[in-house]
Parts: sequence; structure tokens; C-alpha cells
Amino acid sequence: MNEAIPLFSPFEILADYERRSLAHAAGVPEQISAPGLWRGIGFRVGLRYLVSSLGEVNEILAYPQVAHVPGTRPWLLGVASIRGNLVPLVDLKQFLTGERGALTESSRVLSVRQAGGSVGLLVDEVVGQRNFSPDQRIEPAAQEGDPYARFVLEDYQLGEVQWGQFSMAALVRAAEFLQAAA
Repeated sequence: MNEAIPLFSPFEILADYERRSLAHAAGVPEQISAPGLWRGIGFRVGLRYLVSSLGEVNEILAYPQVAHVPGTRPWLLGVASIRGNLVPLVDLKQFLTGERGALTESSRVLSVRQAGGSVGLLVDEVVGQRNFSPDQRIEPAAQEGDPYARFVLEDYQLGEVQWGQFSMAALVRAAEFLQAAA
């Protein structure tokens, strides 16, 4: 007795596989409900530990090949081709403090959306996703002339490390950030 086996297209097979996989994906970290928990991408600029909302960082990249653009501010490292798009690359440490960031093996580029496209921000290190609860919120240590202060919304204490919640949205709207021409 020959029973006909139904034939499926490769797309139908993949769609079925996805449907079955999602049915068993209970407890995926991004889907766990935790009231009041704030999640972000943690990174380091110099000695400062910062964290930005997951929604503000589109992608984390290795340092790409960069073409210098003459007549620009020193913190604009140049432009890089990222997935076929020309993206300006900014040394975040130099923009904020005037001190050039070091390019090391742990350096990464955070891709951030701004009006008219994306911008890449060079940071010293990406330390991964961090989760903060309201009870970890601390009063910021007010420091006169802190170049990070206007972009840090809140501070959190996680173990021995103080994390500043860095607003990428405020950064890309800052007038001096938009004026890269020297």
C-alpha cells in the first residue's frame, strides 16, 4: 500500500519549523515580564560605565574600515560603509571629553539611528545587556563640569559599578553633535 506523502516547498518547511520553535520558546529572556525592570546595552567609555536603552542601539559592530573626511571636527573619525550605507563614525570619548579614544581589540561601534540615517559611535568596550530595577537607582554624584551629565538621565548601582543611563536620543539631537564641519 503506497500512501502519498505530501510535498512541501522549502518555504513551507521553514515556516512550519519556525511555528513549532516559537511554540516552545517559553521563558525567552526578552519576553519575561518583570515589572519595573529596565534593560539596556552596557558599554564603557574610558573609565565611565554607561548603558543605553535596547531601543536606542540598533547594532553592535567591530571597528570597520573608515575613510577620513577632510574639514571635519576631530571627533568625526570619517565614514564607513555599513551594509552598503555610508555611516559617519564618531569617537564618543573625544566628542564628550576632547580626549581621543583608544582603538583596541575590545573597541566596538554602536550603530544608532538619527535623523537622516544612522551614526556609528566608537566606544572602548561593550559589556553586554544589563538589567536594572528601581531599587538600584542612586542619586548621581554631582560633579561640576561633567561632560557626560547632560546625556545621563539616571544612575544605577550594580555591584561595585555605577552605571549612567546614557540617552542616545539626546546625543544625536545635540546642536554640536549635528555640526561636524570644522
